[in-house]
Amino acid sequence: MHTIRGLDAIPAADMPVRDPVPVDSWHPEFCAPIDIAIDVDGNWFHDGSPIRRAGLVALFASILRREPDGDYVLVTPVEKRTIKVADVPFVAVDIAVTGTGMAQKVTLTTNTGDVITIGPDHPMRFAEGAAASGIALPYTTVRGGLEARISRAVFPDLVAAGCVAGHKGDNWFGVWSSGHFWPMMRADEAGA
Repeated sequence: MHTIRGLDAIPAADMPVRDPVPVDSWHPEFCAPIDIAIDVDGNWFHDGSPIRRAGLVALFASILRREPDGDYVLVTPVEKRTIKVADVPFVAVDIAVTGTGMAQKVTLTTNTGDVITIGPDHPMRFAEGAAASGIALPYTTVRGGLEARISRAVFPDLVAAGCVAGHKGDNWFGVWSSGHFWPMMRADEAGA
């Protein structure tokens, strides 16, 4: 098992801001699992200890990929290692809403610094998640099959951006973003 040494000494401010790397074009042989885990709140751990350096987490997040079998791997041009993810790897921790109605755009920022706008390239869905068993939670695609769960702190602002609109022959409460309506629940269930 590899031990990562010395990277904690690099201040997060000195870590370069990176675009995601082309992990989908890298196909190295599988090496072995690595003891890195992401908990249900989006916190990263190595050997059971929290990874406290935001820059190091952002670096790992930039080389994260989801495999067709559902496994999460950290991948470089020369090695691929599985990690454990309790729910999804990212959590949306901030929201910005611009415009109104069909012209509205909902932009989310994840705990690792990804900024995405809900739309066809970053669809939103509701599903039961590990964070709250039995309750449908909002998720959005970040990139390459990797998703973020919208945090409880951000959810009220998402709801505040919502409205009632016709969808599939019924009235739904949901959110417009990037010219698409993302239904949350039937309007009669929402009390709208």
